[in-house]
Parts: sequence; C-alpha cells; structure tokens
Amino acid sequence: MSSSSPAPGLSPIADAAPVSLCTRQPHVPADRLVAEMVPPPRFDSVRFSTYIPDPNQPSQTEAVGVLEGFATGLGGAHAAGGARRGFLGLGRSKAPKVPAGPRGVYLDGGYGVGKTHLLASLWHATPAEPALKAFGTFVELTNLVGALGFQQTVRTLSGHRLLCIDEFELDDPGDTVLVSTLLGKLVEAGVALAATSNTLPGKLGEGRFASADFLREIQGLSAHFRALRIDGEDYRHRGLPDAPAPYSDEQVTKAAYATEGASLDDFPHLLEHLAKVHPSRYGALTDGLKAVCLTDVGAVPDQSTALRLVVLADRLYDREVPVLASGLPFDRLFSEEMLNGGYRKKYFRAISRLTALARDAKRLVEPQ
Repeated sequence: MSSSSPAPGLSPIADAAPVSLCTRQPHVPADRLVAEMVPPPRFDSVRFSTYIPDPNQPSQTEAVGVLEGFATGLGGAHAAGGARRGFLGLGRSKAPKVPAGPRGVYLDGGYGVGKTHLLASLWHATPAEPALKAFGTFVELTNLVGALGFQQTVRTLSGHRLLCIDEFELDDPGDTVLVSTLLGKLVEAGVALAATSNTLPGKLGEGRFASADFLREIQGLSAHFRALRIDGEDYRHRGLPDAPAPYSDEQVTKAAYATEGASLDDFPHLLEHLAKVHPSRYGALTDGLKAVCLTDVGAVPDQSTALRLVVLADRLYDREVPVLASGLPFDRLFSEEMLNGGYRKKYFRAISRLTALARDAKRLVEPQ
C-alpha cells in the first residue's frame, strides 16, 4: 500500500513512496482484539527494575514495593485449576472461590508519573502464562464488549488471573457503568484487577487525586481495590526541552519520502478519514508504520473529532511511532473550551504524548 506518486520535484529516497493512512480501511476480527490484550510495544520490555522513581517523590518507590508484593500474591490466586479452553473461554470448570481481601489495585496520579510503566510491569511480573493475563485501555475493553457482546466477554476474561485496565475513563457514565458491571462479574470469577486513570488537570495542587472519583464510579467494587497514590511531574517533560516547533510542509514531505515505512497525510483529510474507521481499528490502521508525517496541522474543529484524535495519539504512542508535522504546534490542537471541559484529561494526555512523539521525530529532519 503506497501513495500514488512523489510530490513535484521530489525523488523518493526510501524503497517506496510513503503510504497514506487515508487509504487504509483495516478489518480487525474479534480474536485479534483478544490476542492483542497485552502491553503495547512501548511497554513490552519494562519491568519494576527499569522504573526510575523520582527521589523527591517517595510515593513512587512505595508503589513499586506494593505492586511487587501484589504480583507475588497472585501466584496462587485463581490458578489452581482453571485454565481456559480456546479464546472464548468455553468448557472451563467452575471458578474457585474468591479469596478474601483486596482483589485489585488502583494507581492514582497525574500525567507522566509512570503509571502505565508500573501497570505493565505488574502484568509482566504476575506468575501466569500470557494467555491468562490481559492488558488494555478502557477504550479497548469497551471495544471488546462491543465486538463479542457482554456475556461472551465475561466468559472470555473470567478464566484470567489478572486484568489490567489503563486510562480508566471517569468521564463517560454509560461506558463506566458497563465496565463496572463487567468487573463485578470478573471479581466473582476470581480475576484480580489493576487500573489507572489520570487526575483532572483542574484538581492538580488541591491535595487530592482521582481515587475518590474512581471508587465512586465503580460503586460496589470499591472494597476490592487498594488505591496507590503516585505523586510527581510528567516524566516526558522532566528535564527535557520544549517540544520542537513544527516544520515546513516541504521538510515534512521530504522526510516522508526519505524514511522507509513512513506515512504522509494532510491533517484535515486524516481527521475526516478517522470518522470512517472505528476507533477499535486505529491500532491496525498504524500497522507497519515507522513514522507518521502530517502537513497542515490545525486546530481540531469539534469534540467528536478531538476524541478520535486522542485514540489515534494513544495508539501511536503505544507503538512508539514518531510524528513529524507542519502547521500548528500540538499544544494548540484543542480549544480553550475543550481544555476546560469534561474531556480535558484526555486532551492533556494527547498533547503530552504527541509532544513526546514530536521530539522522537526530530531525527527524521535533523539526523544525529
């Protein structure tokens, strides 16, 4: 799959012209959604030992110790008998009785304090084969329910020893009730839980994080969670320079043609295309990409478009795909109204992650 022909005056340096995301219409079968519920490539090699706590934030060191103990304790939990048979979990024996005490941990903190690193480390440290552990974002979990149906999702996941949910969305009442009900069924089946969500930016500095909101939203499940507060500043910006300024259209286009595995799209056209692809397929949309090059980046026109862009930014960040862009800098993508509204935590996360990917993309234009 490739774009049609080089831009006028440009000769491709890579083996093929850059692809266009706007030409991709990926189909993702349900079994792939289940099989891909593992830590994304960015977090495939992380471990508790590779987490570097901020010496000025003792809660980070404390969280590592608690999570290591939690993982060790899962060695005998839910394990004694019940291996799954097939990806739909059919033919399984009755789940063992749920042990007493907390069956979950909730990592509570702001942006970039390493919650996903710690959540993935917990997944890796839990003594169970990968088929008995699941890791995904809140959005990916709701997409799984949409693909399989509620009862089938319960049967599929109830044979697991651990379910990790990253970026639990506290601002979507319908999906929150759905997932809360699902988690209740999984706890009854003996599945251990771990979750993260972000503090709302407006609450930073108030001396409280999101744990009260989280425990309220999951209602009857609150007794099953131990909240771990993790203080600190965004590590993506800790001691690093500001995000690079956008490049020119010509620089971005030239870099796209010079980079093997790059895509090249006009930003407004890409936003239009995202409306035609279900967000559960955005990961597949980026399959095989080594870089994303965007021209004419501008302010996102409406909230529906903005939320789709957030999901794409998450998938690109998970896969460590650098993003080279011309036009507006990424901290000007979302309007003040959006940044002060109910979905603001998603938009701040997207800005943080796209900024990190923009730094990664500097090498495409400014080789070291």
